Amino acid sequence: MSKRRAKQPLEHSLGSVFKNCDIPAGKLIEECGLKGTQIGGAKISEKHANIIVNTGGATASDYLALVRLCETEVKKQFGIQLEREFKLIQ
Repeated sequence: MSKRRAKQPLEHSLGSVFKNCDIPAGKLIEECGLKGTQIGGAKISEKHANIIVNTGGATASDYLALVRLCETEVKKQFGIQLEREFKLIQ
């Protein structure tokens, strides 16, 4: 548990956002400079870039906007399509 606390944010989150490929998703997102990016109440964790935390009042729209931003930037900069850990039901 102490290792997990050291590497993962303590704020409320939905857990890991993207599946890892040959290069961990968090590393790709971090290398795009997205750590700490915030939309509404959702923020890409500064501790682990593959986790989006709720800073207070985050909506599903805030969360999805950050997910799409990560997907777009990683695709643009590395040519890699991130695969989501979650299923979006509309």
